Amino acid sequence: MSANAQTKWIMATVSSENNFQTRNVREFVREVEETTQGRLTIQLHTSASLLSMQQMRRGVQTGQVQIGKFLLSAYANEDAFFEIDGIPFLANSWEESLLIQRESHAYVSNRLARNNLTILASVPWPSQGFYSNRPISTLSDLRGLRMRVYNPMTNRMASLLQANPVNINASEVPQAFATNIVNSMITSAQSGVDTAAWDFSRYFVDFGGMRNRSIIVVNTAALNSLQPDVRDALLAAGQRASQRGLALAKEQEIASANRLREGGIQVTNASQQLLAELKTVGNQLLQEWIQRAGPEGRSMIEQYNQLRR
Repeated sequence: MSANAQTKWIMATVSSENNFQTRNVREFVREVEETTQGRLTIQLHTSASLLSMQQMRRGVQTGQVQIGKFLLSAYANEDAFFEIDGIPFLANSWEESLLIQRESHAYVSNRLARNNLTILASVPWPSQGFYSNRPISTLSDLRGLRMRVYNPMTNRMASLLQANPVNINASEVPQAFATNIVNSMITSAQSGVDTAAWDFSRYFVDFGGMRNRSIIVVNTAALNSLQPDVRDALLAAGQRASQRGLALAKEQEIASANRLREGGIQVTNASQQLLAELKTVGNQLLQEWIQRAGPEGRSMIEQYNQLRR
């Protein structure tokens, strides 16, 4: 292969066009093309227009697309470590969220490597909360709600809250509310902005934590086929995407909540009673996770708890 030959890749993501995650990905694509002087170009497909969340990992693994971005915890049924940063209240701050991501990185990357996938970047989502059309002050206020969830952990959490979980893609949320398939959801303020939640919801109660990461992954065989300098440029762009994405996530945690307020949603933090009740649920979810993750999981949690003291 000529050192100046052009390689054209396809990339897919389910995030909407104006989402901060997509803006970060577009900058990543631009940097790759710039730093490789056009020797590697990437055609980006957003908003699940090419692959759904459920198809994304397999699509990159098999080479249907060479590169993709997906929510890691969406694949928790494949491996418990994929949902480690989605355990409620295991990490309550940005510092703890980044610590749990760092401590679990080797476990996650090794598991993905077995499936011909290499992580280029990891970007967390902002804190999570409940959307509803009635005030949420205690767990009893959640009982019986038809709650949109987005991964196995939030599915199980909704069940423990005695809500009825409904797993649908973000793009389907407005229609699901309009047809009364759901009347509440667990997600971030950013996702509420993406779905124009003010059209169907009156309240957003931020309970923090659960900063699930999205990852940019590349087909390892495709990565290894690149010229060394092109491969190095791609990896460096991935590192910058992680750093830039983190800064954007922190900004959006505040900016998205403000946008919800502008849309007419009442935005509040969870009450002390609700937080106390949710932490009891979170502890149960943690113990269930440790059972699924086995000795490696228990060891990692012990190490994390020592580091965060």
